[in-house]
Amino acid sequence: MPPSAIPAALVEEGQRMASICNACRYCEGFCAVFPALERRLSFAEGDLTYLANLCHNCGSCYYACQYAPPHEFQLNFPKMLAEVRGESYKKYAWPATLSGLFQRNGRVVSLITAASLVAFVLAMLFFSDPSALFSAHSDSQGSFYAVFPHRAMAWIFGVIFLMVTAALIMGSVRFWRDIGEEPATFLSPGPFAKSVDDAARLIYLGGGGDGCTYPDDKPSYARRRFHHLTFYGFMSCFAATGVAPVYHYVLGWSAPYPFWSLPVMLGTLGSIGLLIGPAGLLWLKERRDSALTADSQTGMDVAFLVLLFIVSLTGLLLLVLRETAAMGTLLAIHLGVVMGLFITMPYGKFVHAVYRFAALVRFHVERRRPSPGLSAE
Repeated sequence: MPPSAIPAALVEEGQRMASICNACRYCEGFCAVFPALERRLSFAEGDLTYLANLCHNCGSCYYACQYAPPHEFQLNFPKMLAEVRGESYKKYAWPATLSGLFQRNGRVVSLITAASLVAFVLAMLFFSDPSALFSAHSDSQGSFYAVFPHRAMAWIFGVIFLMVTAALIMGSVRFWRDIGEEPATFLSPGPFAKSVDDAARLIYLGGGGDGCTYPDDKPSYARRRFHHLTFYGFMSCFAATGVAPVYHYVLGWSAPYPFWSLPVMLGTLGSIGLLIGPAGLLWLKERRDSALTADSQTGMDVAFLVLLFIVSLTGLLLLVLRETAAMGTLLAIHLGVVMGLFITMPYGKFVHAVYRFAALVRFHVERRRPSPGLSAE
């Protein structure tokens, strides 16, 4: 099924604003969006979705804009891009029949997570003696594997991981094709490496050079720092999840692992990052200038950050209390929340990382091409 179209009225408004920005060019040094915009003489729907996903929504261009409200042009470029970005998530969702999960996403994420939690409680009661769920188990007894078999856990999360990966890949392929690129160009060594560097350093959360005007018109690096804690916290937890199977299946070392082992250390450091980062981003979001807020995305943003926070909190509690009677209950909560996070990844805020990275690659790919009437940059 081809991607559905973004609402025509939003595309028309986006084209109006992009044309004004292209004529003005005051903000060209703020981020990658404006050099990319200036390479275009007109703006098709694919151009707008590309620019929208390249935007980091820092707001610097809004506060610098001479045509922002109350000017008669009513130019609010970052808010328009945020609305297009939200529509693009639905447009490229795969399978397309699940694109509706982006509607009222906060409620959807909550319901799926609650259902996952109930499913894990029932599964634990099925796989083990109900009394074991509320009993203490030592590490020598397998701790949480005493109430939920390792093989069952590996199969459940392995299948979900493959499904999520397929959905994210298909969505990114649809995005890449819709913005006018051939599949092979995505892996162009130079642009790909530069995009990895940009993403790792979050350089475009620097606004005009002294930080984002986020949550208000005062430049600050707070958002960048909280994003770094969230990003590297997630990557550290992901690395821990990847190392653990190597320990188990390759080295023959069965879990649970001691605190100073690599999987536990990575998971602990990552969880700390995923406590501080999302909490900080939620705090900033609460203070965000309402003029730049896309109301349709607020629930999705908050649900994702809260889910990351709960995953990290329950993971740390599970580590500390894994040999106590509270372990079984905590394990059910933790696995339920992790499953809720996994299932909703392709249909929630997580997709912004996938499309934003693809947009960065496209930015560096097209910089090597001549602009209309100009040479390559």
